[in-house]
Amino acid sequence: MPGKWRNIALLAVAEFLAMTLWFSATAVVPQLTEEWHLSGGEQSWLTMSVQVGFVIGALASAFLNLPDRVSLPRLVGASALAGALANAAIPLLDLGPLPAIVMRLVTGIALAGVYPPGMKLIATWSVRDRGFTIGLLIGALTLGSAMPHLLNAFPIAGQGGMPPWRAVLITTSLLSGCAAVIAAFLVKPGPHLSASAPFDWHYVSQALRYRPTRLANFGYLGHMWELYAMWTWVPLFILVSYEQADWSVQAARLTGFGVIGIGAVGCVVAGALADRLGRTVVASASLIVSGSCALFAGFLFDHPLLLTALCLLWGFAVVADSAQFSAAVSELADPRYVGTALTVQTCMGFLLTLVTIRVAPVLVAAIGWRWVFIVLALGPIFGTISMLRLRRLAEAEKMASGNR
Repeated sequence: MPGKWRNIALLAVAEFLAMTLWFSATAVVPQLTEEWHLSGGEQSWLTMSVQVGFVIGALASAFLNLPDRVSLPRLVGASALAGALANAAIPLLDLGPLPAIVMRLVTGIALAGVYPPGMKLIATWSVRDRGFTIGLLIGALTLGSAMPHLLNAFPIAGQGGMPPWRAVLITTSLLSGCAAVIAAFLVKPGPHLSASAPFDWHYVSQALRYRPTRLANFGYLGHMWELYAMWTWVPLFILVSYEQADWSVQAARLTGFGVIGIGAVGCVVAGALADRLGRTVVASASLIVSGSCALFAGFLFDHPLLLTALCLLWGFAVVADSAQFSAAVSELADPRYVGTALTVQTCMGFLLTLVTIRVAPVLVAAIGWRWVFIVLALGPIFGTISMLRLRRLAEAEKMASGNR
């Protein structure tokens, strides 16, 4: 397939740049809290509004079958540009908390046109190595999600403290604008692109009516119960632990970036292994490791060095399995509606993240930071059971060239 790795690399770069928008406001919560006097609920909504927007955008896309009916590179490019404009409006128009949350909602709607269509684009370039190539894409997405924490870790030259929050949001918006150009004008779909499918709203429910995709999606839901709450609150958890031990705040910010960013390595490694060992094996192992980290993180709150080591392992494992749920659905679903199936999957997953993202600060107020993340372990338990049940089905032979 001439041009395969060039297009995969360009798409990965575009996804990396566009997904810097996701946590751009979350990373600067300390600055926004100081300037806007945010409550705990408002802090949560700066992230939750993106999740809600993503669900709205994913639902609209799924019901209209947009990923199966519209040029995928142009859809990704236009969505990245829309997200960049919405995100940039917050600092450029000097918006307050409520309008900012609305703009973050719009950003989430736009990102629904970046992530699931990007997965379908990857699938058009790969068959036997689909787990690895989708792992590359999710790895790029993960690194992009971590990037705002890196931008927020360094003071502006000649100034002390944290950088102005406006600089972080404007920078991520510019990066997403670059993603729009790359996706729309440089990325091409591969030879495994299925023919355009007619609109069929019945297929939206097929993801849960067909048992193999239902179990793959249940595994994904267990994964998502943990993932975004971990990404949202663990950097702040580390910051509090470091401050209590009188460690460097800048070091805490860099650790927060590392904890999320190391997941990019986990995605690539797990993707390569899953194509050889099987999707259910690798996904189950990742869920067990990340769930164990969720159980034990609180016990290391007073030991920041050990906490850092555990959270880096957690960050590696917590997203390593993500690509395998998407790859599994792309292999098990009707080939004509792979884009819709992936959109439905991500829609359900991101809707579930609203629960754990919002519950975390409530639990912090009630029981303290030490015990909050135990709740997240429930998701990996459910996800592991679902993937092991999927492994026993005859249809699982369709995954990873028969490697289940």
